[in-house]
Amino acid sequence: MELSLRARLRSGDPEAFGSIFDEHARTVHRYAVRVTGNWATAEDVVSLTFLEAWRLRETVRPEGDGLLPWLLGIATNVLRNTTRAARRYQAALSRVPPHDTAPDFADEVVERMEDAGRLAAAQRALRRLRRSEREVFALCVWADLDYAAAAEALDVPIGTIRSRLSRARRRLRRLTDEELASDRTEPASRPGQQQGGREIAARSNQEQIR
Repeated sequence: MELSLRARLRSGDPEAFGSIFDEHARTVHRYAVRVTGNWATAEDVVSLTFLEAWRLRETVRPEGDGLLPWLLGIATNVLRNTTRAARRYQAALSRVPPHDTAPDFADEVVERMEDAGRLAAAQRALRRLRRSEREVFALCVWADLDYAAAAEALDVPIGTIRSRLSRARRRLRRLTDEELASDRTEPASRPGQQQGGREIAARSNQEQIR
């Protein structure tokens, strides 16, 4: 009897793991790019996700359908750690005297969008959501998981996924509008003054889209 892919992975079969990587690496990368907004960081997340997947291979359930929810659950945990590290980095960076020119922090725009300002506002709004809401939104909307798969990825009941996603959609719409309104009322920088992060984000997105 031929062993299932899950059974082969649990037993430490390198070929099975390679097949899983080939099938799902791009999806994990796309998910990480959308969450982080940074192409290079997303590549690191993919590497860490599959390293963790190999280490945790024996935790895979013997029965089930695809392995993508399990992988995205691992990726979500990796992203939590990445986000904490990024906050520590930004806190350290804020203590460094500013340079004459502001750095362009956007390595890659996830998708071509006509309204770069709204994209920047939506990204800021997403960061203002509770982590539980942000993760459900990313899995269901950006990674296109159904409720059952997202529940498996986060190890929570399906009802929790439904309520968190509904709440996340409502709050994200409101917070995005607030960010856009803040952009419109933000005072213009004086000549020679370093521009604010929001203006940099919008300008950076526009340059990448061209």
